[in-house]
Amino acid sequence: MSDASYRDAIYSTPLDRVARFSFDEQVVACFPDMIRRSVPGYGQILGMLGLIAGRHLRHGAQVYDLGCSLGAAGLALAGALPPEAFRYTGVDLSPAMVTRARETLAEECPDHAMEVLEGDIRRLEYAPAGMIVLNFTLQFLAPEDRDAVIARLYEALEPGGVLVLSEKIQAADEQENAWLVERYHDFKRANGYSEMEISQKRTALENVLVPDTLEGHHARLARAGFPRSQTWFQFLNFASLIAFKDCR
Repeated sequence: MSDASYRDAIYSTPLDRVARFSFDEQVVACFPDMIRRSVPGYGQILGMLGLIAGRHLRHGAQVYDLGCSLGAAGLALAGALPPEAFRYTGVDLSPAMVTRARETLAEECPDHAMEVLEGDIRRLEYAPAGMIVLNFTLQFLAPEDRDAVIARLYEALEPGGVLVLSEKIQAADEQENAWLVERYHDFKRANGYSEMEISQKRTALENVLVPDTLEGHHARLARAGFPRSQTWFQFLNFASLIAFKDCR
C-alpha cells in the first residue's frame, strides 16, 4: 500500500466529550491496526473467504462486499482466486474508506475486476450475485432496517449463492453475555489498549453499534427466505454465519 497505516491511538487521551464513532479520516488512517487489535478472529474470517468462494461461487460470478471499509475481503478473494473467477464490487458509506480502498485494490489487484462504490447498502441496486459478504456491517444499521436489507440480499443472490455475515453478537443469557464482554475487554488489554481507551471507545459506540444475538441473526435469515444458515466461526462475542440460497 502506498499510504502508511498508523497505530490506533484515537482514544488514548482523556476526552471531555466522547463523540459518536464514525468512519472518518482519523479512523481510516489507523483502521488496519484498529481491526487487528479490536476484532477477534478477523484475520481467520478473511482467510476463509477464498476457500468459501472456491467451494460455492460460480465461476465469473459477481461478489458484493458491503461495508467494505478498506477492501480487505476483496484482497483476500484476489489472493485466493484468479482474475477470471469473479467480479468484485465493494460498497461503503464513508468517502475516506472508499478513496483508500480504491487505491489499495488498484495497486494490489491490477488484473482483477474490482470496483468500489460510495453508497448506502439499503438503497443500492444489486445485480445478480453469487456471493455477498457483510463483514461487521449490519450491526451499524438501525435495527429496524436490518430485516429489509437481508431480504433484499436474498433476492439479489443467484440460486446456489451464499451470504457471509460476520457480526459482533450478544448472548441472550445476561450472565453469559457479561462473561463474553469481560473476556473481550481482556483481549483488548492484551493487545495494548488501556482502560481509558476501552471505556471511551465503548462510549463512542453506544447506540452506534447495536448487536443482535446469534439466534436473532439466524431467525432473520430464515425470514428472508434462506432455507439454511449456520454459524461457522465464533471467537468470544464475534461470529460469522453463512446462509445458503437453494438451487432451483
